[in-house]
Amino acid sequence: MGEEEKLKSKTDQQPPDIDTAAERWQSEFDTQLSEKRIVRNRSGIELKALYTPSDGSDKHYQQKLGFPGQEPMTRGIYPTMHRGRTWSQRQLIGLGTPENFNQRVKKILDAGASALSLIPCNSVYRGYDCDQVEPELLGTCGTVLNTVEDMDVCLRDIPFDRVSVALNDPLPFTMLSQLLVVADQRNIPWSKITGTSNQSDYISHFAANHMFFRLSLPGSRRVQLDTIEFCAEHVPKWNPLSIVGQHMQQSGATPAEAMGLTLSTALQFARDCQARGMDPIKFLTRFTFFFDISISFFEEIAKFRAGRRIWARLVKEHFGIADERIMRFKFHAQTSGCDLTRQQPLNNIARVTAQAMAGIFGGLQSLHTDGYDEVLSTPDEAAAKVAIATQNILKHEAHLCDVIDPLGGSYYVESLTDEMETEILNVIQKIDDQGGMYNAVESGYVQTMIGDSALSFQEQIESGEQIVVGVNAYQEQEDASTRPVLKRPDIEIMQDHVSQLRKLKSERSQAAVERSTRELREVAQSSKGNLFAAEIDASRAGLTQGEIIAVLREELGFGQPLVVA
Repeated sequence: MGEEEKLKSKTDQQPPDIDTAAERWQSEFDTQLSEKRIVRNRSGIELKALYTPSDGSDKHYQQKLGFPGQEPMTRGIYPTMHRGRTWSQRQLIGLGTPENFNQRVKKILDAGASALSLIPCNSVYRGYDCDQVEPELLGTCGTVLNTVEDMDVCLRDIPFDRVSVALNDPLPFTMLSQLLVVADQRNIPWSKITGTSNQSDYISHFAANHMFFRLSLPGSRRVQLDTIEFCAEHVPKWNPLSIVGQHMQQSGATPAEAMGLTLSTALQFARDCQARGMDPIKFLTRFTFFFDISISFFEEIAKFRAGRRIWARLVKEHFGIADERIMRFKFHAQTSGCDLTRQQPLNNIARVTAQAMAGIFGGLQSLHTDGYDEVLSTPDEAAAKVAIATQNILKHEAHLCDVIDPLGGSYYVESLTDEMETEILNVIQKIDDQGGMYNAVESGYVQTMIGDSALSFQEQIESGEQIVVGVNAYQEQEDASTRPVLKRPDIEIMQDHVSQLRKLKSERSQAAVERSTRELREVAQSSKGNLFAAEIDASRAGLTQGEIIAVLREELGFGQPLVVA
């Protein structure tokens, strides 16, 4: 037999059946891999070295995957997803004075951002006006924004009736009240305003982001519901609630825990709205979500796919709604600053790119990419431009928008999505057993869960089990003086801004301020009327954000997060 005939004879032979081939591979794998170790992802799920059709979802395609925009929503919430409309490039911007913000935001929009995200100074998050804080502390982490006039300057020449705006605005949502007053001044109908109260989830603040927790737990609950109810009637395109998984994950929760806690929080808010008498169809359409994207690439993709599938099912089972438009799991995501390192900061560009790709493959609707220097300070202008360019490169040059859910059908991704779903549902069940998310954070149950996971991950880094390039491996001698550092705002400019606020306070109508303060206090005391409506009136009358928060703290209680040992 000639060589050609021998070759043809071999190719004509049938390949071995899959079980036989699998056994052979396993034997060779075990022989060649001397180190036998268990590999787990951050959520604790054990990962196999190889996934095959036996791990996939082909037999249950319609039940587990389906098509984009259809139940079970695993593959995306819209039929066209990024093929039809890409994600919003919503860069987080906050720096110095309102004038500084306005200048920066115009450059960022010119660089390709398609939506805004305004972050205030930490003094604002703490609930104080700039004349109550040392000037050296102002404007280093966000924009000093205390009044309607400040909001007007921030949005000067910005058509916010056409550009979506995210306000990082914890309750009682003074920034939103200021935005609505500015809209009135510019004759912009509230019905045209789109955007999100991006830090509206007081439960996540109580559990994991204490600086944002301004009012007591019961008081926060009332303000939250009043605002949702008000916006549903008067600002119909605004999302008054963004349920935040980012805080949970950045505080140490695993990706599966963060998703489970976020969905449990959403259920809590939905039940509270329903108890208030609101129509689920109206308030659920305005629920949005906000997540962290860690560098655990496939785990994050599976987290989002599983969360989307679970939310669609929860809406149907808990509220009897079969409308796929209401089941949509709309979420914004931010690449995780917790994964970025002070050491070798330029490496953070690679980390952010991997995180962004995971979010895109996971089917997000809106994305913020961190600057590589974000672990050191508020990103400088050059780093912010690189962060935006990263999204543009992934969108246009890497062609990540060409195919919907491109990893769908991967044996690994589908198996991991199923396992993440199981872990997430376990977390939801644990919270239900505590009586819901409100009770679970009030008792400290959630905080303990997060703390345990944070400690476990830190121990993995310290032991070297989890390698972090530049931190516990591949280290280099560095000159710290060469690291990028953002210059602090000019102290004279900041002092001038403080003087302008004091001048405004002295020149405004004191009678109007006193009347509006009294009316706000009466609404808070009586539990009748809508607190957010009263707050808008207070902003219109000239009250600052610090003054509004001070009144509500007196009447509803100061925010005191639970400390868990």
